[in-house]
Amino acid sequence: MIAPAPITDRPTLDPSLKIRDILDTLPKEVFVKNPRKAWLKVFVNVACVVLGYWAVAVSPWYLLPIAWIFLGTNLIGLFVLGHDCGHRSFSNQIWVNDLVGHIMFLPLIYPFHAWRIMHNHHHKHTNKLEEDNTWTPFSAEEYEQLSPAYKWWYQRMRGKFWWLGSVAHWAVLHFDWRRFTGKQREQVRFSVLLVVFTAAVGFPLILINFGIWGFVKFYIVPWLIYHFWMSTFTIVHHTLPSIPFTHKEQWHEAAAQLCGTVHCKYPWWVEFFCHDINVHIPHHLTTAIPWYNLRLAHKSIKANWGEYIHERKFSWPLIVEICDHCHLYNQQSNYQSFADHSRSNFN
Repeated sequence: MIAPAPITDRPTLDPSLKIRDILDTLPKEVFVKNPRKAWLKVFVNVACVVLGYWAVAVSPWYLLPIAWIFLGTNLIGLFVLGHDCGHRSFSNQIWVNDLVGHIMFLPLIYPFHAWRIMHNHHHKHTNKLEEDNTWTPFSAEEYEQLSPAYKWWYQRMRGKFWWLGSVAHWAVLHFDWRRFTGKQREQVRFSVLLVVFTAAVGFPLILINFGIWGFVKFYIVPWLIYHFWMSTFTIVHHTLPSIPFTHKEQWHEAAAQLCGTVHCKYPWWVEFFCHDINVHIPHHLTTAIPWYNLRLAHKSIKANWGEYIHERKFSWPLIVEICDHCHLYNQQSNYQSFADHSRSNFN
């Protein structure tokens, strides 16, 4: 299969343009926090999660998949609210952001401060090869230096098992506080120990009261559905054959955030339960915009900068396009597939 050629008729952003120049075109109200909207969505989301667990408990076997999807999708809603807390766009009070963020992340066994620090690093270095920590592709040279086992794992994370990518990201990067220094190390240690303690208490209680099948039914399956959405959202956010990763010497902040981020339209119920997180371009221009103002901000961006942005609709062909072709970094074509790399090596 031949990889699709990157789009070449998209205009190039002026290299002298700054993020501030784009932000100055947005309506001022998109930056205004609304505590009523923020807290109302917390209550709605928590209520939906409780409803989801009830549905899982009472549903006959043939309705369990629907209950699982409903619950797992609302679990990522919790994550998105904690995500706003991590960016300090939920509340003006840091302690409120930290408290709500930890509570939202707790059912997911996700260390809040570790994620917050690493995710803000991703925002600062989006699509920069040497720095970004989200779905950054290996170069062909880096790939060839991997062990056979690592190659096997990498091929599956960039291919048919993309939906487990966020599980690997969560497990490998977020529990080792030694990666951090100073105050950040103390914060991460607190978050890690909190979720480890929660799991150490909560998981045995589930097993004792509901057995192994109950643990799978009430936790593992909804958690995997949450990670399906998490992996899908994050890989689509910045990965298309036409979107380049660049070395730091060529990296341009405004181009990376405006032109290197994808606005993807999902079914209405996904957008509702996940709080418009896939209206993603304004969020990458500035994390100061709360989730409930993203659509207004995107409308302005589309009116003023529409020729530069990527908009797609979620579909199976979109996932195939990404998972079949966007494997290894290539300076000329942005990406090279594993198949094309193998052919080039053979020749």
